[in-house]
Amino acid sequence: MTTTAPTDAPAAPIRVVLVDDQELIRTGLRRILRPRDGFEIVGECADGSEVLPCVSEHRPDIVVMDLRMRDVDGITATSLVRTLREPPPVLVLTTFDDDDLLSGALRAGAAGFILKDSPAEALIWAVRAVVRDGAFLDPAVTGRVLNGFRRAGRARTEVAPELTDRETDVLRLVARGLTNAEIGAALGISQVTVKSHINHIFTKLDLRDRAAAIVYAFDHGLVLAEPE
Repeated sequence: MTTTAPTDAPAAPIRVVLVDDQELIRTGLRRILRPRDGFEIVGECADGSEVLPCVSEHRPDIVVMDLRMRDVDGITATSLVRTLREPPPVLVLTTFDDDDLLSGALRAGAAGFILKDSPAEALIWAVRAVVRDGAFLDPAVTGRVLNGFRRAGRARTEVAPELTDRETDVLRLVARGLTNAEIGAALGISQVTVKSHINHIFTKLDLRDRAAAIVYAFDHGLVLAEPE
């Protein structure tokens, strides 16, 4: 998957809430997600306990969330965000030793994750992908997160029979973190058709969004774990 940031910024800025208990990290994120590249930082939180009122007040397009915080952690904060009537997607910031936390974050409703030490272009790409397509999974850690699901004994290696073969193919690629454009290119179909398949998957499996579809695919063994 390419991580080169698109050169054309969105017409309207993407409204972002930053959540991290380290001021230095938030400063770095502000410098990456700049107005000139189509972003507006509308709020910042130093702990998960501050997230719900901040999101309720500012109604951002996305929340960029750290997992490890002193009082209320990122998993709990993500769960709280998901209780809102129209919750923004949550992109989790992670490190290489957060595998177990990541599976918990996905179950809590996170739309994806990206490594904290990723290049600036990758973060820009991930934020735009989540806002546009509803999910982004950093390929550097997706396999390890899947292994965490397998170790927990949750994968059932089955899929709902109501899904067509093509819908199952689309679901597998969604779980790998591919965008709609990338899924369309991989399967030789248009993005409009991809969106139609994804909507059918949501309806048939009673899933709320793309994040829930990713968890379903992991739980049901639709993607293979990478060797550890």
